[in-house]
Amino acid sequence: MNPMNIDEQTAKELLASSGIGIPRGSAVSTPEQAEEAARELGGAVVIKPLIAAGRRGKAGLVRFADDGARAREEAKELFASAERLRVEERIELERELYVAIATDRGLKCPVVLYSEEGGIDVESASAITKGAVDIRHGMTSAVLRAFPDALHEILTTLYARYRELDAELVEVNPLAETPRGDFVALDAKLVIDDSSLARHPELDAEPPPATGLEEQARAAGLYYIELDGSIGVLANGAGLTMATLDAVRCHGGRPANFMEIGGDAYRKGKEALAVVLGNPHVHVLLVNLCGAYARTDVMIEGFLAGWEELDPSVPVVFSIHGTGEERAIQLVRDALGIEPFDKMDDAVKAAIRHA
Repeated sequence: MNPMNIDEQTAKELLASSGIGIPRGSAVSTPEQAEEAARELGGAVVIKPLIAAGRRGKAGLVRFADDGARAREEAKELFASAERLRVEERIELERELYVAIATDRGLKCPVVLYSEEGGIDVESASAITKGAVDIRHGMTSAVLRAFPDALHEILTTLYARYRELDAELVEVNPLAETPRGDFVALDAKLVIDDSSLARHPELDAEPPPATGLEEQARAAGLYYIELDGSIGVLANGAGLTMATLDAVRCHGGRPANFMEIGGDAYRKGKEALAVVLGNPHVHVLLVNLCGAYARTDVMIEGFLAGWEELDPSVPVVFSIHGTGEERAIQLVRDALGIEPFDKMDDAVKAAIRHA
C-alpha cells in the first residue's frame, strides 16, 4: 500500500464533475499549444507544470502571462521540468482559503481541515480548524458546525470524493473566494492508495515503476519501499517499521527505506539485509526488532548469516525486545561485539550520528 499523487489536471476534472468550480483551462504539451490556450482564454493566464509535487509556487514553477506570446516563452522554460503543463485563466479573488479531507493515522479516521490563510504558506498559518469524521456517519451537521456555512456544500463534496476514490488526501489550496462570493479551486491535490487503482479506471493512472531493489524484495516475498535517505531500516511488522521511520524523521534523520520482516517473512533476515544494503546510499543500518510469535533470535540468526556473507562496511545499531530477546542480544554481542540499545530512540539517535 503506497500513497500515489494524482496530477492537478485529473484532480481538477474530478472536482469539476462534482460541481466544484475550477478555472477554465487545459493541459498542453508544447509551447505553441500554451500560446494558443492563452489566447483562447483571453491572454491573462497562469501556467503550471503537471507534476506530482507540492510547493510549485515556492520553487518558481508557477508562472503568469498576459498574452499568448509571453505564455509561449514561460512554457518553454517550464517544459524543462515537466512533459505537460496546465494553462488556465487568471481568477480575480478576494481571499485565499485552505480546505482538505485527509486521513489522520493518529485519530484513525478522516479529518476536515480548514484555514482562512490558504496559499503557499499554509503550513505557517496561525489557525487551522480540524474536525474528525466518523466514517459510520459521514459528514454530519455536527462535523460541519465547526466550519463556515458557505463551505458546507464544498466540504461535503470533497468528503464524498475522498471516500469514492479511496483517497488519503483531497486538498484544495488555495480555494479562492471571488468578489462575487463564488468559490473556485485554484489548485487541487489528490493522493490515493495505489492498491485501489484497479477500482478507479477514471484516474487513468499507473503506479510508479518499481526499482530494482523493490523487484528483488518482491521476488523474495518481502515488502520494501526505497526512500531517499541514508539510514537503512530493518524492522519487523508494518506498525513498528512505520514507527521507526517516524522516529528517524523526528530526530532529524532520513530513512533510506521501508522494510519489514514481520509475519511469514520473519525467517528472511538474510534476504532482507541483502536488499537494504543493496542501496549504495545507505550509510548506516538501524535494526529495530520487537518479537511476539516471531522470535527475535530467529530473525537475528538470519540477519547474522547475511551479514557474514555480505561483509558490509557500514556501521549497524540494534534495539531488540520481545520473544527470544535474551538469546538475540547475546548473538549480536558474540558475533559483532555490539551492545544493542535498550531504548529505540537511543538506537535511532546513534544511527543518525553515523549517517
